[in-house]
Amino acid sequence: MLFEARLREGIHEGRVTVMVRRWARNKAIPGHRYRTGVDLIEVDEVDEISPGDLTTDDVRAAGFDDVAGVLAGLRGDESAPLYRVRFHVVADGDPRDRLAADAQLSAADVEAISARLTRFDASGEHGPWTHETLVAIQGNPGLRAGTLAEQLGWDELLIFKRSVRKLKDLGLTLSLEVGYRISPRGEAYLRLSGRTR
Repeated sequence: MLFEARLREGIHEGRVTVMVRRWARNKAIPGHRYRTGVDLIEVDEVDEISPGDLTTDDVRAAGFDDVAGVLAGLRGDESAPLYRVRFHVVADGDPRDRLAADAQLSAADVEAISARLTRFDASGEHGPWTHETLVAIQGNPGLRAGTLAEQLGWDELLIFKRSVRKLKDLGLTLSLEVGYRISPRGEAYLRLSGRTR
């Protein structure tokens, strides 16, 4: 979930706990967790609403002074439904972040990661892709995902992003506001496996 930079401090401190979005269909699921760019949030409740349903408390919890400010900040087709999403910051954070920060890899860790990457390569429709993608991310931190996918010969951006998410789940990459970067764990893996660029 993307938030304006000015709201991130309030989310982190627990002051911003509501977001209002204009979506063609609901994109938030109660109980699911989403990255904000800084924190991990968990959705508590989602309601389809009209502008008149927004209370003063909703407006403040969304980080605005009035309903007009909330509505002015919305993107998308004005005929699309409005959704009010209540959420909270997950105090223990994203376990993938802790994994990504762990650069102390044993030989068994390296072997296990290599085995998983080999399975990803074998099961994907794109052929072997993991090593080339890791090295490209290592050499191009912050490069827009679409540009990176194009450089690597991927036709479908969504499939590329889903594939990179598998690397993130192993703690090898980190998502940025734009693009990705290799994590400390990913750097250690590439070095110890002898697969650096």
